[in-house]
Amino acid sequence: MSISEQLHKGMVIRHEGHLYAVLDYEIAQTGKQKPTVHIKLRDIRSGHASERTLDQLGKIEEVPSEVRPMQYLYAAGEQRVFMDCESYEQYELGPEIVGDAIDLLVEEETYRVLTIDGQPTSVQLPSVIVLEVTDTAPVEHAGGSTNVQKEARLNCGITINVPLFIKNGDKIRVKTDSREYQGKEH
Repeated sequence: MSISEQLHKGMVIRHEGHLYAVLDYEIAQTGKQKPTVHIKLRDIRSGHASERTLDQLGKIEEVPSEVRPMQYLYAAGEQRVFMDCESYEQYELGPEIVGDAIDLLVEEETYRVLTIDGQPTSVQLPSVIVLEVTDTAPVEHAGGSTNVQKEARLNCGITINVPLFIKNGDKIRVKTDSREYQGKEH
């Protein structure tokens, strides 16, 4: 079986001492030439995405990995303490592992954590999460305008812009990469 047949999204590979997650891949073939495999990778430590061809990578090694559900317990200085939902083991994860998710974590919520050799390596957030509005100005009616917004503080601690009809206690959907309001949760 060729390496291109072994490739799958989400797999973790080791290349030149670095660990990468395979985000996507595409096999391109023109005429009678050997197929070229284009791979989108994300460096697990830095979070940087890159594209390579299989020929550039040379020999790659799949690293056994597992996604485990872990509950976020609390912040301890720079560290974030998580508990494995199955083994109840606790882990202190630093900013290099938590990454951009650090300001979106809500205590007692469960998150997907990628582990390699049993050790957490990154926290995986979905593209949209549901958060609760804890502090915002009273509900206002915008008249005819629908794009007027106000600030709202969320239960994870961040502040984003929301429509004027949002009130304290509302649950809203927030896009994790841009921190933008995506709609009210019903």
